Amino acid sequence: MQSNLLQTKVNPEGISNMSELMTLEEVANYLRVNEKTIYRLLNEDDIPAMKVGRQWRFDRETIYKWLHQNSTKNKASILVIDDDEIICSLFKDALEETGHTITTVSESSRALELLKYQDFDLVFLDLMMPVMDGAETFRQIRMTKPKLPVTIITGYPDSDLMMKALAHGPLGVMSKPFSSSDILTAVNNYLRFGMINK
Repeated sequence: MQSNLLQTKVNPEGISNMSELMTLEEVANYLRVNEKTIYRLLNEDDIPAMKVGRQWRFDRETIYKWLHQNSTKNKASILVIDDDEIICSLFKDALEETGHTITTVSESSRALELLKYQDFDLVFLDLMMPVMDGAETFRQIRMTKPKLPVTIITGYPDSDLMMKALAHGPLGVMSKPFSSSDILTAVNNYLRFGMINK
C-alpha cells in the first residue's frame, strides 16, 4: 500500500510551496466527520497529512483532490428533489463529472413515483417544496424505502418543518448556502463511511 503521508521540507520561513494548512479539527469540520474518524484514517494511512512539529496538518488543496479522487472510486445513483433549478444544476455539475448518476426532479410527487420503479443510493431533498413539503415527502420515502439515506437541504435547520421531518427517522442535513465542495463531501461521506445500505 502506497503511503499517503506527504513529505515536506520546513525552512526558517515556514513550509514552502504549501497552500492553506488545516488543523485536525478544521479538516474534520471540512469533511463533516468527527475527529475520531480522522484519527482512524490517519492510523490506516488513508488520508493525506503531514506532521508539523507534533501536530497533524492537512493541506486544503490536497484534501480537496483526495476527496474528489475518492468520490470517483465508487459511483452512486443520486436523486435530487428541489424546485430550484440552480440547486439542481449545482448538484449535476458537482457530481456528474465524478461519474455519479444524477436524477433531478422539481416535484415531490414525481420523485415518489420514480422511487417506486428505480433504485437510488442517496436522496437530497429540499425541505421547502411546493404542494408537498419535504417533511411529508421524507415520511413517504421512509414508508416505502426505510433504509434509503436521505439528506435534507434547508436554509431553515431549526424550523418546525425540520422537526416534523426528524420525527420520521434519521436523516442528514445540508444547510444552505453550500458549494460544490460541500456536495462532494456529503456524497463522499456516504460512500466512504459505509452509510449506504443497499
